[in-house]
Amino acid sequence: MERTGVVVVGGGPAGMVAGLVLARAGVEVTVLEKHGDFLRDFRGDTVHASTLTLLDELGLGPSFAEVPHQLVDRVQVLLDSGPQPVADLSRLPGRHKHIAMVPQWDFLDLLADAGKREPTFELRMNTEFTGLLREGGRVTGVRYRTADGGTGELAADLVIAADGRRSLVREQAGLPVRAFGVPMDVWWFRLPRHEGELTGATGRFGSSDGLVLINRGDYFQCAYLIRKGTDELLRSEGVVAFRRRMARLVPWLAERLETISSLDDVKLLDVKLDRLRRWHLDGLLCIGDAAHAMSPIGGVGINLAVQDAVAAAALVAGPLRRGELTTEVLAKVRRRRWLPTAVTQAVQRRVQDSFLKPTLAGTSGVARGRVPLPIRLMRRFPRLQVVPAYLVAIGLRPEHAPEFARRAPERIERA
Repeated sequence: MERTGVVVVGGGPAGMVAGLVLARAGVEVTVLEKHGDFLRDFRGDTVHASTLTLLDELGLGPSFAEVPHQLVDRVQVLLDSGPQPVADLSRLPGRHKHIAMVPQWDFLDLLADAGKREPTFELRMNTEFTGLLREGGRVTGVRYRTADGGTGELAADLVIAADGRRSLVREQAGLPVRAFGVPMDVWWFRLPRHEGELTGATGRFGSSDGLVLINRGDYFQCAYLIRKGTDELLRSEGVVAFRRRMARLVPWLAERLETISSLDDVKLLDVKLDRLRRWHLDGLLCIGDAAHAMSPIGGVGINLAVQDAVAAAALVAGPLRRGELTTEVLAKVRRRRWLPTAVTQAVQRRVQDSFLKPTLAGTSGVARGRVPLPIRLMRRFPRLQVVPAYLVAIGLRPEHAPEFARRAPERIERA
């Protein structure tokens, strides 16, 4: 049987950051990614201010700067009277007063290239997790399958589950989950954007739906909010009905909607909001969406996942090197990350219950042309816009790279 120090299941942002930081501590780490590359249709393309600071601390700032990206420095709501500000990121403390929008595959490739420079880091693509190895009540490694049908087992001192909101590791571990209801799902699609049009991220809400437009340079990344469980019904109405709904919501997009040739161009995000009651077993730790699936409200899921990864790596690296990893050490990860996770989810639940649920039901004040109180306050007292900006772009407990993982800024050649 093969052996490594840590197996990270899932090559997303949380898994790659955890693997990189652990490798820089001298821990032998193997990241398993079931796909052959990162070129997939990601919607989570946000790199938040606190993650940009982390990249600087890891010495990756210059390399990231060369990756094509757009900067979001404001969040606004589009009312009939025009755009109204909600969050002003230019008021944030620190160097990065924005969120970077970058294709997630570029971000992951950057982390992979940095990891490959560490002698104890291994990334195995086309390698899918299939099961946990256990011995005497302890998780001792994983079973896997490769793209050519080969199977194998990999023993480890620690398995880190970073395989997302539908985590197979979490399912097999049988960890108890607390699930929260959500009123919506999201349709993702792209529409052309013209020079001089809306910048940042802009929300538009109608009588029973909502649309978020994110500036991606020459196109808008669009998130259309639909009532939970209505995907099949709405698709049955066809692409013409879809275009009609979009044009009613944002009339100046009407001509561009012809670029949506069929509803195959529209991807569903099945929204979940849940949290594990316990994030670990002996020999196993869950982080990111595997530990707490976040709503897309605020787009904070990736930021929380990356911060989980940094906290986890910093806490377990020393005990792993000394051969002293215990369940008490693993429990510290949840204790450190519970408050920002729970508070962020509480805010998301408040937004969905007080605003999104009545909006999608057609009973909100917005549907009758009323400007919500928070927006009126933001307009009257602009300094208040730093509060949502901080919660979204930085978070309640931003994590910083441990000293052993920090490097001087340098440009890393892309593979």
